[in-house]
Amino acid sequence: MDIGASAKLELVDKFCYLGDILSMDGVADAAVETRIRIGWNKFRQLVPLLTNKDMSLIMRGRLYSSCVRSSMLHGSETWPVRKENLVALQRAEMRMALS
Repeated sequence: MDIGASAKLELVDKFCYLGDILSMDGVADAAVETRIRIGWNKFRQLVPLLTNKDMSLIMRGRLYSSCVRSSMLHGSETWPVRKENLVALQRAEMRMALS
């Protein structure tokens, strides 16, 4: 595809690419916030199973780790993580544990 000389590109502060939020300044704040929101959505969907006393604690932990934690950390290997981002992720996990 040839983008001729008349093509105009729009400059944006952040955009979504493959489900991850990329920002112009290079920080991962928007991506971390998005992944935490997705983690909370998964957690809410799985609350009936995560609170089911008929399931062993080990199985509930595996379910949480494989569904909720993995959805929160998806793509994190490419984030330029700062201490504030780690604190936000830990805070979200602690709040889920208390729910």
